[in-house]
Amino acid sequence: MVATYTIFGRQVGAHILAMATLGTTFTGIYFAMPAKTKEKETGPSINAASKDEEKFILFELTKTAETS
Repeated sequence: MVATYTIFGRQVGAHILAMATLGTTFTGIYFAMPAKTKEKETGPSINAASKDEEKFILFELTKTAETS
């Protein structure tokens, strides 16, 4: 038989209390954890001598990314 406890005038099995305790604990931990944030992927830094060179490098990178 199962060990029972009287809670608010009702008989409650020990296994029910154990499941409720574990459920409450893990639910609390889940909601207490911070939300995951997705970091933006950054590529290598562009060391261009001029704005035109930077535009050309960015153009080539996007063209290469589209073809792959």
